[in-house]
Amino acid sequence: MKKSPESTNPVIRKISNAVAHREVTLALHAARAAVGVGMLLPGNSRWRGAGSLFLGGTTCLLAARHRYGTDGSDQVATLVQGATGLARLSRSTQTQDALLWYVALQANLSYAASGWVKLLGERWRDASALPGVMRTRTYGSEKIYQLTQRHPKTSKYVQHSVLALECLFPLVHLAGGRLTRPVLASAASFHVANGFIMGLGRFMTAFPSMHPMVAYTTTPASHPAVAGRDDRAVKAAGLLLAAGVAASAALAAQRRSTVLEGWPTSRRFVTRHGNELLYETGGGTGDAFGTGDTFATGDTFGTGHGEEPVLVFAAGLASTSEHFAWITERFVNETDHPVVSYARAGYGGSLRRTTAPYELAESVDDLEDLVRGVLPAGRKVVLVGHSLGGEIIRRAADRLSDRLAGLVYLDPAHPAELQRSERQSEGSKALSETIAQASRYLRLGSGILMSRPEWLDRLPKEYRQRVFAQYTDARLWTAGKREWEAVEKDFRAFDGTIAPLPVPGLIIAAQQTVDQDPEQLLLYNELSHAHPGHGETGGIEVVEGSDHDSLLTNAAHAHRAADLIATFLAEARAARVPDARVPAEARQGELQDQPQDQPQDAARTEGTAR
Repeated sequence: MKKSPESTNPVIRKISNAVAHREVTLALHAARAAVGVGMLLPGNSRWRGAGSLFLGGTTCLLAARHRYGTDGSDQVATLVQGATGLARLSRSTQTQDALLWYVALQANLSYAASGWVKLLGERWRDASALPGVMRTRTYGSEKIYQLTQRHPKTSKYVQHSVLALECLFPLVHLAGGRLTRPVLASAASFHVANGFIMGLGRFMTAFPSMHPMVAYTTTPASHPAVAGRDDRAVKAAGLLLAAGVAASAALAAQRRSTVLEGWPTSRRFVTRHGNELLYETGGGTGDAFGTGDTFATGDTFGTGHGEEPVLVFAAGLASTSEHFAWITERFVNETDHPVVSYARAGYGGSLRRTTAPYELAESVDDLEDLVRGVLPAGRKVVLVGHSLGGEIIRRAADRLSDRLAGLVYLDPAHPAELQRSERQSEGSKALSETIAQASRYLRLGSGILMSRPEWLDRLPKEYRQRVFAQYTDARLWTAGKREWEAVEKDFRAFDGTIAPLPVPGLIIAAQQTVDQDPEQLLLYNELSHAHPGHGETGGIEVVEGSDHDSLLTNAAHAHRAADLIATFLAEARAARVPDARVPAEARQGELQDQPQDQPQDAARTEGTAR
């Protein structure tokens, strides 16, 4: 629990530590039980307001210790207790009405948001959600599941009725209060059913606790029971909503501008498809990647930078070129290898100009054009690809055989994985839905609400703001959705044969990927055997403790990957020039070992999001 974001605040941490003592926790629970009994007694004194505030406050106080097991019902209960407690203690009717309106508006937001999120999901629209939930051990019921199978039409009617109830809940404020009783009765029945069938007993009391405020605010102002009610809170909420929308639009525009602009040293290249690729270069001058490139726009990168191969990095699906920062910075600062990192069309500052339907071949064409157009004709390259980027560099290998010195795959996608790996095949369904929904929500301007992922703060500090701007921009998810649709179609039609590849290859696998899915290691073996010199140059290396993403975002894992790449480059150079005397230290890695004190990455572990 000390790893939670709020625990970084020293004051909150001290309070949480104090509450965590067994005696303190027991005393708080005993006091809550006593106050709860008192709240059940009849009466309407101001002490009830103090009791509500106490219950809401202690819920927050105990949250650090009892976070697991809490859910939306606890949040709703705390909100209602806080608002009604303040209303009871206030002597101003205007303040009381504002607080009651706050709860009523929150009820509308809770139901409507829940409904529209369901509506955007395919499973609720095709009526497969209810049977799916009823099959689970946590919330399911075998009897209800059997009923959904025997009466599919009734099941579909029930699910669509729930969607209509939640999505249209705000309409309860129309028709002069005539909809209040049927809507609230339907909502309460829904929560009672959830309590008995799904075991969500607290939902049965928490959400209906908002219903009296909805009834109060939907009653016509002419009714004696609400005479003199102050409805200014609605106008205030409208103004706040408008301000929030304006702020969201301004922030989205600012982030989009940051994304399209790229780094101060970024340059553009136009491919045969008319796509404009934004790319960064580094190395050879001693400058740090993305911060000090000295080449003028239009120059061919790599001229006068020795004879070491240029490393060209291709990112994964719904990923950024900055994900390679730990690796590229290390090569730029500690070796003679220049690096090129680019964003595929539609990602970052790269623009997709073609209107043709997207296929993977388009990205392969763009990569080939970039290498031939940016680097001098005689300069060798090593293509480095993560996840989907690994499949793209594999397909580009034959086209660039005259230029390649090797291929490096970082936990790559394999074209047969959706056919042979049950884990990947099942995960592809969730990935499709996640990418589609993220793209849809962000196009609606919800980027301001997007939380900062934990893995982001493991990247080098100077990259974090730009990467976050890309992840909150709909362009990244729209490009990811476009690519994934083509990838899924392509992979499911794959004939199962990987053609021999013309250059040595190194596969660097994440430990969690091969541990959680043994089939993936077999696929990597097939890919490795497609390269010449298997077992002598390249092969498969596993980075211990890493997952699909932390292989790049965790400094220790990324530096280990960089060491393996450097060793591979030295071995490949020795293989190209048999008489060359490669120093032993070069064979063990050109990069200097540095002490690592970073903790193991605990970020996303979705091995299916590949």
